[in-house]
Amino acid sequence: MIGSRPHTRDSQQMAEIVERNIRALCERRARDEREKAWHERLADGITRFAGSMYSVFVHVFVYGSWIVANLGWLPVPQWDPTFVVLAMVASVEAIFLSTFILISQNRMAALADKRADLDLQISLLAEHEVTRLIQLVTQIAQKMGVEQSRDPELSELSQDVKPEKVLDKMYETERKLHR
Repeated sequence: MIGSRPHTRDSQQMAEIVERNIRALCERRARDEREKAWHERLADGITRFAGSMYSVFVHVFVYGSWIVANLGWLPVPQWDPTFVVLAMVASVEAIFLSTFILISQNRMAALADKRADLDLQISLLAEHEVTRLIQLVTQIAQKMGVEQSRDPELSELSQDVKPEKVLDKMYETERKLHR
């Protein structure tokens, strides 16, 4: 088959690594879900419901019935002919829904921050490992007399990157752009 690679031990090993990583992430998410406090579960459940089409249908039915009944279109006594109670109920519901949504969003933002920190740590580790590999390969190439080993860019690439210096440079550049 054109463009297909034969199934090798390397590709099988890579697949096993990917599967292990996926399994580890899924297990971590499941553990985090089990460890959520009851109030976090409640907020997430309400937020999930509020963001569903089922919620839309329930609201259309409840508020639509309320309006139709209080317009006098149904043979039931009117209990809110001016719709003041309906407005109050809708306002209180909006207050609570927005609070539950904010609680869920705050928790999700905290999780996103943790994942971003993990991603940064992995990136810094990978950067450090690549720097060490460049140093090692450059030394090997120099011993073997490979001309590219004298490339001045390799000297720069073989220096450890200090994240705090990169952040300082980013902030400095940002300040200059916003003046």
